[in-house]
Amino acid sequence: MRPANATGSDAPFAPPGPDAGALRPVPRPRTGPWQLVREVLRDGGPGYLQFAITNRCNARCEFCGFAVDQLDPKQRRSVTLAEARDVIDICVRNHIGYLLLVGGEPLAHPDVRAMTRYAAERGIRPMICTNGSLWTDRNMRELAADGLCSVIMSIDAPDAARHEQSRGLPDVCRKIQRANEVFARLGVQTTASIIASRLIEDYDRLPAFLTALGFRSCTFSYPLRSLGSSYLSFSGSQLVNYSPAELIEVFERIKRMKRRTGFPVVNPRESLTEMQRHLRGEPEKFGCLGGYKYFYLDWHLNLYRCHFWETPMCRIYDFDRSKLIRDNCTRCMIDCYRDPSVLQFIAVNVSDAWNHLKRGRLLAAARNLCDPRNLTSLRAVWEQRRWIREV
Repeated sequence: MRPANATGSDAPFAPPGPDAGALRPVPRPRTGPWQLVREVLRDGGPGYLQFAITNRCNARCEFCGFAVDQLDPKQRRSVTLAEARDVIDICVRNHIGYLLLVGGEPLAHPDVRAMTRYAAERGIRPMICTNGSLWTDRNMRELAADGLCSVIMSIDAPDAARHEQSRGLPDVCRKIQRANEVFARLGVQTTASIIASRLIEDYDRLPAFLTALGFRSCTFSYPLRSLGSSYLSFSGSQLVNYSPAELIEVFERIKRMKRRTGFPVVNPRESLTEMQRHLRGEPEKFGCLGGYKYFYLDWHLNLYRCHFWETPMCRIYDFDRSKLIRDNCTRCMIDCYRDPSVLQFIAVNVSDAWNHLKRGRLLAAARNLCDPRNLTSLRAVWEQRRWIREV
């Protein structure tokens, strides 16, 4: 067991990392076609871990429990760099290919650069999800040199004034726009993450605003009013309080926006339809792969199958294949687990078929290969092919 948190709960926000001048650039991890085929046949492709490296945040979002004016300062915690390196080593052993550093606000962690670099050096694709307020030209260049592969930045409304008021972060839109310019030159993919909330009255206005900020794609986060895990990105705010019928219409508006504007939306159409089935209480086609391919790890190093579940799977130091869960869960509609479950369904089914064939279970393999959902999953992958390729 590593020592307790060494990043003090009252430590000031700090720019990430050591001086970049003494460090060589780290090539971004890449997967060749044959390596990808091997990964798919072995266990359905790479896994994905959301790692909340801190619960501290500098924003004041009404619909988030991480907000600086909502979280008790005594509860603020961050992982140590030593712990993060342990986590990354464990990820490598468990075939985790993507590491998304989240918070709170991950850029508030002084060791975010070192974590990014270590992940890239170990062959994992490091990503960051941020509100964008702590970007500087220097830390963007440094993180790109450290091997950062992709950045997700939060957007709440289709205009700068409402977004900055929602976040309590003056001038953050200018910083986001600048970040998109810099990362485009550095070859780091960026995506806007948009909370589906009452701040958005007209979804068709979003593409023009996102384009003006420099985004070339977006993903919608489905509103959350409660979570069982330690994750705090939820609220009882009226901004995210929808009846099932209202939320079904929100998903329909997102689908119409995709169709009318052509702006790249990462949420597959099939996943949006699946969430509408969920809200209507209809049978759902795709069980969630949370706990099998996707995981959430908190600042206490407790590993959960997703943000929604109340009970951790285990401590990260105890994580191995024996802890994996695959039960086709449909309890929640958290986009960052349900959406990729549609996309990766085909890869997992191919892996199942391959492993059945190796054991001589021809009928079971045929059932996997002939599953009509494979075609639906393939269509979703084709729909998102450009975004997937850039990640």
